Amino acid sequence: MNYPVWEVPIIGSQLVIAIIAIFHVLISHFAIGGGLYLPYAEMLAARRGDREWRAVIKKHSKFFLILTGVFGTVTGVGIWFSIGLANPEATSTLIHYFVFAWAMEWVIFLVELTTIAIYYYTWDRVSDALHIAIGWLYGIVAWLTLVLINGILCFMLTPGTTWLAVAGSGQEIHVFWHAFFNPTYWPSLLIRTLICICLGGVFALVTASRIDGAAQPRLKTDLIRWSARWLVPTFILLPFAGAWYLWQVPAVQRHILELGFSTIGQGVFSVVTRMSLTLVLSVATLLVIVYLLAYRNPLDFKLGAAITIVVLAQAAIMSTEMVREMLRKPFVITQHMFSNGVRLREVAADNTAGYLARSPWVRAAERTAWAALDAQGTAATNAPDYKPQMLARGELMFRGQCMACHTMNGYRAMRTLLAGRDHAGLGNLLKLLHENKDDSPYHAFMPPLVGTTNEIAALNLYLDTLAAPAK
Repeated sequence: MNYPVWEVPIIGSQLVIAIIAIFHVLISHFAIGGGLYLPYAEMLAARRGDREWRAVIKKHSKFFLILTGVFGTVTGVGIWFSIGLANPEATSTLIHYFVFAWAMEWVIFLVELTTIAIYYYTWDRVSDALHIAIGWLYGIVAWLTLVLINGILCFMLTPGTTWLAVAGSGQEIHVFWHAFFNPTYWPSLLIRTLICICLGGVFALVTASRIDGAAQPRLKTDLIRWSARWLVPTFILLPFAGAWYLWQVPAVQRHILELGFSTIGQGVFSVVTRMSLTLVLSVATLLVIVYLLAYRNPLDFKLGAAITIVVLAQAAIMSTEMVREMLRKPFVITQHMFSNGVRLREVAADNTAGYLARSPWVRAAERTAWAALDAQGTAATNAPDYKPQMLARGELMFRGQCMACHTMNGYRAMRTLLAGRDHAGLGNLLKLLHENKDDSPYHAFMPPLVGTTNEIAALNLYLDTLAAPAK
């Protein structure tokens, strides 16, 4: 508990990250797919001598520049802001272990922004060959950012046994490439590249839908059908890439997905189940709309239908990212750090010395008072005279170990989850979480509760106030 807790009312800090990330992932993947679409489309237009097609591509590049260069950048900064506040321990770990990867990514990102600006502002100012070359340079550079970011994202789910064996020893730098090219790196890179290609076509349909079909029927038909074909590789290869990815995920983490599907027959739809179904339905609907409305009837394809396709693509990406995040539970870095920032190797020490023993947020007077209370044994924890001290201690336990995923009132609201439980019932719940046995219903989703007996007793008292708040 080295950092303060970022408390976000109602929605919680994790949902803030999710909301920003949903839009950023869509735009950032379009930045890559569109970066491949633009020079390829311009190259075809130059070969055919089609000035109408070229004019539409030029207009599309302005839309591309604004969406990726402005909204993509802003949401990217938003992710850094939110993860740094919501999960500073994990953010610090990723920065320290991948500092050179981040440095390379930031340099490449600057080149990416510069290149796309040059590409847009040199329309009709340089030769077609040079302009197309600038476009291809942007596409390659944009894809390189994915190459780097993908390694770090995959590391969080599958850090690999080589890195885990030396984690915390100071020798992590010697296994950098093992951590970067981790078990899910290559299937994930393939999946994300396919998604990028798909989104290149999806957003091109938005621009193409605005072409006047009555005035330019050939142009609209050609561009819409050609753009729709950009979705074909993704729909064909993605199921195989997804199966490859899941095969590389450790069985323990994959069990979360299997558990979600196994409970459908009982009428229980977990978050991972709902997101998986959302993915399947959104992709299927998107495929039908693209084929029937865009490819079959390009002249009747309007902006509303194109926006619907974008929304469905957004739903598919959202559900995919949510499932990937769920597979990590209860970790933020698998087998290394739990979602509340507690490291796996620190659990035993925190249970012995105390979770709050190393916390910089405990006042000296509080630490002295708690030490005196602990010296009197567990019986003293129920004494009325010590209740204010116990409640303060319990609140710190709650903020440090619970508020990473829960809110007071709102998303995963603690008051709702604890409503109706008495002191003994809460004590039994905390015992289950503390013991963290394999057969516990919470084992797969929640971090173990760490702390001494008195710290857990203090948390029990504090949770009493949430289960039955004073009137």
